[in-house]
Amino acid sequence: MKDAALNLEMSGPIKILHLEDNQFDSQLVKSLFDRDHFLVDYHQTDGEEEFQFKLKNGNFDLILSDYHLPDYSGSEALAFARDHFPSTPFVFLSGTMGEDVAIDSLLNGATDYVLKNKMERLIPALKRAYREAQTHRARAAAEKALLQSEENFRQSISESPLGIRIVNMEGETIYANKAFLKIFDFSSLEEYIHTPAKEHYLPESYLQHLERMELRKNGKDILEYELGIVRKDKSISYVKILRNEVLWDGKRHFQVINQDITEQRKLTIDLIAAKERAEESDRLKSAFLANMSHEIRTPMNGILGFSSLLSEPGLDGEDRSKYIGIIQKSGVRMLNIINEIMDISKIESGLMEVSLKETNINEQIESICNLMKPEAQQRKIEISCQTPLPASSAIVLTDPEKLYSILTNLVKNAIKYTDHGSIEFGYDVVETRHASSLLQFYVKDTGIGIPLERQEAIFERFVQADIADVQARQGSGLGLTIARAYVQMLQGKIWVKSTPGEGSTFYFTLPYKMEPEVMAFNQLEIAPTEEDKRQRKLHILVVEDDEISSKLIIAYVEKMSERTYLAQSGLDALEIMHNHPEIDLVLMDIRMPGMNGIETARMIRNFNKQVVIVAQTAFGLVGDKERSLEAGCNDWISKPIQKNDLLSLVGKYF
Repeated sequence: MKDAALNLEMSGPIKILHLEDNQFDSQLVKSLFDRDHFLVDYHQTDGEEEFQFKLKNGNFDLILSDYHLPDYSGSEALAFARDHFPSTPFVFLSGTMGEDVAIDSLLNGATDYVLKNKMERLIPALKRAYREAQTHRARAAAEKALLQSEENFRQSISESPLGIRIVNMEGETIYANKAFLKIFDFSSLEEYIHTPAKEHYLPESYLQHLERMELRKNGKDILEYELGIVRKDKSISYVKILRNEVLWDGKRHFQVINQDITEQRKLTIDLIAAKERAEESDRLKSAFLANMSHEIRTPMNGILGFSSLLSEPGLDGEDRSKYIGIIQKSGVRMLNIINEIMDISKIESGLMEVSLKETNINEQIESICNLMKPEAQQRKIEISCQTPLPASSAIVLTDPEKLYSILTNLVKNAIKYTDHGSIEFGYDVVETRHASSLLQFYVKDTGIGIPLERQEAIFERFVQADIADVQARQGSGLGLTIARAYVQMLQGKIWVKSTPGEGSTFYFTLPYKMEPEVMAFNQLEIAPTEEDKRQRKLHILVVEDDEISSKLIIAYVEKMSERTYLAQSGLDALEIMHNHPEIDLVLMDIRMPGMNGIETARMIRNFNKQVVIVAQTAFGLVGDKERSLEAGCNDWISKPIQKNDLLSLVGKYF
């Protein structure tokens, strides 16, 4: 079995060089090989020159040599073989070799020796020598490969983009590559080693580091974790750690891989924040839709319900007036909701424009105060306003519609969240560090107040101060968002100071500009004649494709009309204008299918310069007003049209 195993290891005959001058002994050795079926590739030589030549060029597995030779001794052959082929086994086969000589030979590098009178030992000795040589070669090759592998490993971690350090079993860092030192911003391994660990880590990461050390003492190790580090320049980074065991300088050390995940962590945090914002936005949208459903259905319920009651027989005058008042109030409430939705849509789409005009801020504040006073008194709240500037100084350059909307929204908000007490609003003139002046408006109430953590959020769309809906209040949740957007458009700032249970004060600033008005659009003005100024019946053309709207307008102008014409399209309007040049007034709907009102007005102006054209616009649609004036309309009125507003506008021209 051993021979078979040897032959398998050999995978072929053993190549032997035999230094022997006696041919009889050489033949005897060969016969032993043949008899024992020992596969060998046998070569014999008897002199120094031939021995050295064959050994250098023959790639032999084993050397067999006599000790006593006439011209070249076995000890000289051994010395040559050990100098040039130290891994090739060398066995002496000698007839006269004393014990002292044999021991010296072994000490000088011989693998074994066999006496010729004990030839039965030869083959076992050769096999053993060959096996030992093979084992030695394999071990040497493995050690060489290991050394090469370790060198390759050292080279790879030296050039690795990942931060790597080597730690011995006692926890001491004995090596760190450039990438590792760069992560910590150290210039050398010594600088890192001599900096206390507590200074490497964020406080929470240092505590975790101590916990891991305790675990290792108890035989438990954490091989993967993340930590926050403090670099030498005091900046913060985050790294992911992977630990594994490696061979270093021949000694089962720990390789600690540090991957900088600062940007990845920041991206993750940003993604989580974006996800939370998206979820919050979805939640607010859902709340908004539910609120809108309530806000629209509630006034609709009033309009439809009390409209049906008006048709009941036997209704007395007092109830009729009461029901009409409720219907009108519900309609105003619905219109406010629609206006707010249109405003926020224009703001978010970037289509809202600023139109600066000379504006009397005293008149605006007093108008809002008078408008809001009945509602405040109904809730038993005192309301007052302060206008410290004289009339001559109260005319400023701003956008009057946006200023009016800001103040109205803030005062409405104050009324909504005030159950008792008072509301005061007005303005002060404040000086800035740059010697310019600002108007600082304020709306102060004694309402429920706003928690500090909610004072920024209330300016976000769809958010109310009481978002949990514990005390849900009427409204869309858009008023403060619109107010903030308008303030920013007018180059101001808005903020709030509030104490829960005591009340809130909203502030906003606007530049105190007193320049003359710059007109953005040239309106076509037609000076009324003396005949126009006299009270007379008018010929009126109503251009409106909606049946209900046309009936309403015709009812509004009935008392001032000599004759009223109705056109349901732009082409109808042009035909009527051609056939009835006596028409004094055209009430033109801008949004119509086919030829729209703007194009119709432009074509009318081609053949009639005198007729007064008033555009009916859904003013929520950006640009309708401007385009209608450019097309030749004298004026405009926004839908839904109120009778008094329409009659007042017509009175400007007739």
